[in-house]
Amino acid sequence: MDATREYISKLREDFTKGELSEKDVTTNPFIQFEKWMKEAVESQIPEVQAMTLSTVDTEGLPNSRIVYLREYDAHQFTFYTNYNSRKSEQLSYNPYGACLFFWPDLERQIHLKGKIVKASDAVSDAYFNLRPRDSKISAWASPQSQVIDNREVLTNKIAELEETFKDKEIPRPPFWGGFHLQATYYEFWQGRKNRRHDRIAYQLSDSGVWQMMRLAP
Repeated sequence: MDATREYISKLREDFTKGELSEKDVTTNPFIQFEKWMKEAVESQIPEVQAMTLSTVDTEGLPNSRIVYLREYDAHQFTFYTNYNSRKSEQLSYNPYGACLFFWPDLERQIHLKGKIVKASDAVSDAYFNLRPRDSKISAWASPQSQVIDNREVLTNKIAELEETFKDKEIPRPPFWGGFHLQATYYEFWQGRKNRRHDRIAYQLSDSGVWQMMRLAP
């Protein structure tokens, strides 16, 4: 075993910053999410909005990548992307996914699962209009997830678009917009000493009632 592999195999982290019990959480998992997100923001967690989005391809293989949470409301969590991207193609085949937030500074994770649906044009337009001009150009320029010959392909396309949109408002590309994850499952994980972690999960029943449960670490 080389030094790096040996180092990785021996890494240990004992979590001591908190605990999570049924009496500490709300009966509504969305309110619990808001509480933890607020605490993460107040703690100035870097990239607090970053979440790992997992989707499944046509062969049943999972794919994961980091995206940014941009809005959340009433069990609905919104991110934006190119509709021709790999994640979008996978969602057109299987419209279900999972998101994971990991905040090491607080020794916490939040896991969400549910159906993922496209946002309305109005929602996507409103967010796109808030983006910096250079980000708008990039949305038009990038054939996301497609093979390109080299970086100059993008550089040249950006230069072309900057000329096209010179002194003009930049509209949202028809192939770019939002998705909403409509959560039907939440899991709140709090690291604990000696790997005795706390895991409180919520599952939405067929009758529309949230069922809370404790999971073994």
